Amino acid sequence: MPTHPSALKPLPPAGPSGYQARHLLALPDDVLVDEVETLALSRFAGARWDVVPDAVVPASPAPAVAGPGEPGVLRTSRHTTLTGPYAPGPGLPPGTAMVFDVVTPRERGEAMFPGGGDRDGLGRAFPRGLPHREEGRALAWLVEAARRLGGSIAVDVTDGGVPGVVLTPDPAVAVDMVVYSDVWLDPDAAHAVLSEVDLRVHLAMDGTEWQGPPRGIADLPLYRGEQMDAAQRRRIHAAADEVDIKALTSGEPLDGFGLMLDLGVDGLVAVEIDGTEELPLLLRGLPWTAGGAVSYRVHWEPADLEASQDEFPSLDFRVARKRSAELVAALAKALHRAVGGEIADEAGFLVEPADL
Repeated sequence: MPTHPSALKPLPPAGPSGYQARHLLALPDDVLVDEVETLALSRFAGARWDVVPDAVVPASPAPAVAGPGEPGVLRTSRHTTLTGPYAPGPGLPPGTAMVFDVVTPRERGEAMFPGGGDRDGLGRAFPRGLPHREEGRALAWLVEAARRLGGSIAVDVTDGGVPGVVLTPDPAVAVDMVVYSDVWLDPDAAHAVLSEVDLRVHLAMDGTEWQGPPRGIADLPLYRGEQMDAAQRRRIHAAADEVDIKALTSGEPLDGFGLMLDLGVDGLVAVEIDGTEELPLLLRGLPWTAGGAVSYRVHWEPADLEASQDEFPSLDFRVARKRSAELVAALAKALHRAVGGEIADEAGFLVEPADL
């Protein structure tokens, strides 16, 4: 059974080359190395072990296996690697049991816009310029992996292994979930399933009847200086109206709809149901996703959108978020019971229904 490698080696003090950046992924003792591999495979199509660490069963064959206690090398791209696990050094949060040494090209862009949202503290960690391109993708994954696994990241580690700013992403921030399935629920069936969780759920399918184009639009030029013949312009508008009328009266099958749940001061939850070909990486190529899948997206819209992007939001907001997250999880779980498939969090990482 996969477990922790034995007797971890200390983190090497030497830093990377000048054109590279060095960060650390710090994890608690209830995390298995296999989980790090799974999250990497969930985000990076080319993720693989160059060297497999002790006691880990890789998802695919690797060219080399480390000795007892020696670190492995997990490559997420041609230029970015995670080497570890190592024993934690100084400057990391209490409870850190192992770390991965992350080396990636150093690529910095503009600083975060003053006053903009910074819920994960990246603007604080990189005041001179945010990582972008390859380093930006690596940092985004590190933040989401640390959030999912209850860990932290230390950015811009210097020679000697001394961490720069340490960020501990709040797991409670990730509220939204998506159920992917090959089963389509019609509106009444979806309403029935979700109403078992909360009777306030209602279908949100009412629109405004189209009244046609504005009167006289066919007599107006398309833009200033346009010289189109008036009769030709009217023929073009008439043809466009015919296409619109046909689309509105053809009885095309429903390919998406939504349900709403008003939470009052906590905001609202929207459930959006439609077909998609944009699937989490681990679901692509499966027999039941070959032609795409049905997505049941459960999204929380807080009453205070600005507070949702604060790194340290108020207690009132955190209480509202907790209540809403519990409801989102319950709705996602009910949908999964009805349609099967897989559940993903907002980072695209798969979630076991039993963990909800």
